[in-house]
Amino acid sequence: MAAIVRLSSVCRSGVKPLFYQSTLLARPLALPHKYQEQLCLQTARIHPSQALHAASGSTAASRHWTAERVLSIMLLAMGPVAYFNPGPVMDYSLAAALTLHGHWGIGQVVTDYVHGETKIKIANAGLFLLSAITFSGLCYFNYNDVGICKAVALLWSK
Repeated sequence: MAAIVRLSSVCRSGVKPLFYQSTLLARPLALPHKYQEQLCLQTARIHPSQALHAASGSTAASRHWTAERVLSIMLLAMGPVAYFNPGPVMDYSLAAALTLHGHWGIGQVVTDYVHGETKIKIANAGLFLLSAITFSGLCYFNYNDVGICKAVALLWSK
């Protein structure tokens, strides 16, 4: 709770630290005061970049979140259906759904942990390449081998 206290009441200097913004998130920073040897607790506010937010009237983020949840529920339902009714349609549906689910999940990791414009572009290009290779590999497996459904059934039978 000490991180929320105003800088002027803690240090009595009235100087705002670097990156001080009016948001609710804050992290404490202990620095020695210039004229005293005691530590002075300062707060640096954490704020999101305004460039990363969609327009206020946009519903794209809400629709994407809903699509992720619908796909997750569909994957839960596809498991039993694939077990009791295996076939090419189910194999290719699983290939597409699993690839898209993985793409969106790793995309969130990239969004959360990769910083810097160039690094984000490289990570996104790598993600698209990984997703394309994954989908191609699953389709190749479905076409030239037993398929995803029967492969899982074979794993369970042994």
